[in-house]
Amino acid sequence: MTVVDQIPSEPADARGRVAELHVLREQALRGPSDRATEAQHAKGKLTARERIELLVDPGSFNEVEQLRRHRAQGFGLETKKPYTDGVITGWGTVEGRTVFVYAHDFRIFGGALGEAHATKIHKIMDMAIAAGAPLVSLNDGAGARIQEGVSALAGYGGIFQRNTRASGVIPQISVMLGPCAGGAAYSPALTDFVFMVRETSQMFITGPDVVKAVTGEEITQNGLGGADVHAETSGVAHFAYDDEETCIAEVRYLLSMLPQNNRENPPTVASEDPADRRSDVLLDLVPADGNRPYDMHKVIEELVDEGDYLEVHERWARNIICALARLDGQVVGIVANQPQSLAGVLDIEASEKAARFVQMCDAFNIPIVTLLDVPGFLPGVDQEHGGIIRHGAKLLYAYCNATVPRISLILRKAYGGAYIVMDSQSIGADLTYAWPTNEIAVMGAEGAANVIFRKQIAEAEDPDAMRARMVKEYKAELMHPYYAAERGLVDDVIDPADTRQVLIGSLAMLRTKHADLPSRKHGNPPQ
Repeated sequence: MTVVDQIPSEPADARGRVAELHVLREQALRGPSDRATEAQHAKGKLTARERIELLVDPGSFNEVEQLRRHRAQGFGLETKKPYTDGVITGWGTVEGRTVFVYAHDFRIFGGALGEAHATKIHKIMDMAIAAGAPLVSLNDGAGARIQEGVSALAGYGGIFQRNTRASGVIPQISVMLGPCAGGAAYSPALTDFVFMVRETSQMFITGPDVVKAVTGEEITQNGLGGADVHAETSGVAHFAYDDEETCIAEVRYLLSMLPQNNRENPPTVASEDPADRRSDVLLDLVPADGNRPYDMHKVIEELVDEGDYLEVHERWARNIICALARLDGQVVGIVANQPQSLAGVLDIEASEKAARFVQMCDAFNIPIVTLLDVPGFLPGVDQEHGGIIRHGAKLLYAYCNATVPRISLILRKAYGGAYIVMDSQSIGADLTYAWPTNEIAVMGAEGAANVIFRKQIAEAEDPDAMRARMVKEYKAELMHPYYAAERGLVDDVIDPADTRQVLIGSLAMLRTKHADLPSRKHGNPPQ
């Protein structure tokens, strides 16, 4: 459609002007053509407006700069000036609360970003920051608009700057619903959460053709940067789903757990799950034998309201669980070791995953509950050479820097530096509880006995019997369930069945907690 086709004959009066407005608005709402819409649907993808309709409450969307068009010249652009310029921006509500959104329209220039397109995004981001409301981007674009040259690239710079300025101020959610390549991928990486849809969304800095040209490796787009790759291997995506409808529904659910901004608390909902509900099943769910695995998900289900929680990064670094849930209607962030995966040890990826989650909770006033069953950090040359010291320090830094209410619960093992890092009392946990099955120590009894009693064991007539005796002695002296409580390192040893009630009561007490950090421009966290 040419520019001339879009401009009706000049109206003679106000009624004619209004009629003209409706014609133009209809053109903008309809999009470039029915064929373009059919092509989008043929790929298994919704249009930008269909996606927005799924995201916001019915009839709540208010569009901004619907009639915006680019001013670029050359390469045929002067004859192609569609309304919206390939991105729809505005605000609506999700469960009655304001949310700002921009959605790339792949039907127009492949959703590629040009100067006008970028300016629209900048404006809606500025509005979201000023209004103190979440920003959701529905990404389906082919990168920078090559015909506009460096002006398009500069548009990305403005987006990155605003992503950074909004970080920790308003929730930012990136929903990947199509391709996102090159520098464009850095905007989602700067946001709080990334959602992806299998088969239709991909993210990478250099595409398969470049990879093949440089390294000789052949790989598909999904194999390089598909949803499963980023959800399981790279950790770039927090959530991955099979279809857009489910994906966007989960975005709405996540928004229901987050505050509007860093000056508010998360929304509270009435809970029909009794705050004093006992969970006797926990007595059998967690084996007293520290060498026997169990599923920490089942513990979380027993503790939280209605057993309902939203796990973040579910398929990446599975040896630690990060989840948002509610206790007596109040949103909490849960960090928990997973004994079913690598015995629940901390490694590089688990440390990064938990550190990022703790920072997010602290930024948005979400109390943190930490469930410990950790035998230590994962040993190995790869871990040491990969920087486990540096990466483990990220988790330590995140906890030490957090000022939200923090409660830790030691279910079973809590050994060595991993015990300290996982929000121990010594690094600032407000309250620390333990079950009678807890074992808090520098290391496991077997390892400790081998170090402390090495000489006695070596000189004994029966080294195995002597080792067993020394292990038993070490456990009795330094690892009994009340050792830490006797020294004030644990506030109380509790009946596992009462855990839900204890957590809810403690969080209620801590709700008015106020803590100030020293005045500074910003910290310098380990990278």
